[in-house]
Amino acid sequence: MSDFTSNFWSVFIAGITLIGIFGCLLLLWMTARKKVASSSDNTTGHVWDGDLREMNNPMPRWWVWMFVLTVIFSLGYLAIYPGLGSYQGKAGWSQYGAYDKEVATANTELEPLYARFASMPPEQMAADPQAMAIGERLFLNNCAQCHGSDARGSKSFPNLTDGDWLHGGTPEKISETLHKGRIGNMPPMAAAVGTPEDVRNLAHYVLSLSGSPHDSLRASLGKSKFVACAACHGSDGKGMQAVGAPNLTDDIWLHGWGEAAITAMINNGKVNQMPAQAGTGKLTEAQLSVLTAYVWGLSNKPGAAR
Repeated sequence: MSDFTSNFWSVFIAGITLIGIFGCLLLLWMTARKKVASSSDNTTGHVWDGDLREMNNPMPRWWVWMFVLTVIFSLGYLAIYPGLGSYQGKAGWSQYGAYDKEVATANTELEPLYARFASMPPEQMAADPQAMAIGERLFLNNCAQCHGSDARGSKSFPNLTDGDWLHGGTPEKISETLHKGRIGNMPPMAAAVGTPEDVRNLAHYVLSLSGSPHDSLRASLGKSKFVACAACHGSDGKGMQAVGAPNLTDDIWLHGWGEAAITAMINNGKVNQMPAQAGTGKLTEAQLSVLTAYVWGLSNKPGAAR
């Protein structure tokens, strides 16, 4: 990977670009100097299909000068704009700068629209059709990639419509999640549980908490092993939102259910991340406020949110 973090590739790309440009000029010059012996009828002597002959006419001057001007333009362009490796160009233009400028312009134009929602609490905003229409588009552009266009999520991506919240489903907690992101960490617990058989027994006990199909004998043997899990999930298995530990009694399984899935979770642990949406330049505070109301409305006021 060191090759990709050094300036080698920058120099390499710049060199190939310049060699290509000056190579075109060299080829044009060599072609113009080369004289092909012609016969008295101004042909090269090449004949195809019996009577199709190649004329020995020079290239039109306008074509040659157009070619030269194109090369001069390309050199000027590469001096002003980035194109030679890591060289940024005299104009200081970049894709990121152009994008940021367009986003800033769009946000300025949309400020009057969002100003209407500034004084609204999330619960009131969730009942406003215009706010929810905007929130839906913000969700589709920024959240649907993980949570799905219907916000019902998928394996390892939470369902936002069912009222089951790892860190709390109040507007304040949703706003906190959107702004700061979340990192969920379930450490490997096999060493604290015991033998592989103990892990299997514990998995069946966890299944029994939600009434899922399980082996009752193994569940009874695994109950005592749940003490290793109670620090986060609580002695009753109902979880703790303060640390983002899921409720194990509600039959909602974020990472899959069944003996194999729970055993793998105990043995290997799991790290999940919800990226922070604030400070990225993608969403303004006003947009995050509307998005908060929209997400809250998905599980609290689905009729108004839709």
